[in-house]
Amino acid sequence: MRLSRRLAPAFVVLALLTVLPYEALPHRSGRSAPHAGVKTGGKTAPGPFGSDCRVGVTGSHVVAYCHNPYPDADHVSLHIECGHWWDVDTDTDPVEAGPAMTVRLSGRCWQDVRAAWIGHAR
Repeated sequence: MRLSRRLAPAFVVLALLTVLPYEALPHRSGRSAPHAGVKTGGKTAPGPFGSDCRVGVTGSHVVAYCHNPYPDADHVSLHIECGHWWDVDTDTDPVEAGPAMTVRLSGRCWQDVRAAWIGHAR
């Protein structure tokens, strides 16, 4: 069986794409992205960061649990927006959640809670 002259180049390209490793293929940017922790230009690329947080609201009380699975410390703070204009919104002081550590944050409004969320800082 003979390949026609028009199909031979396409077959060669298809064969090379399936045989060559991924790093040998051209990328749109011309270079691949650096991996986390690899030095690029004298600086290390930032690794993964941020605690996983669960916020629960019961009536006027808010309780949040934040677990940090990463090696860098995360400073978490609880922000509470109250439902009424005369009720004071609150922000807790940042609490350090170290590596593999779970912290508990709590706060309250006088009556209704409109929103509650967690802030993160390195």
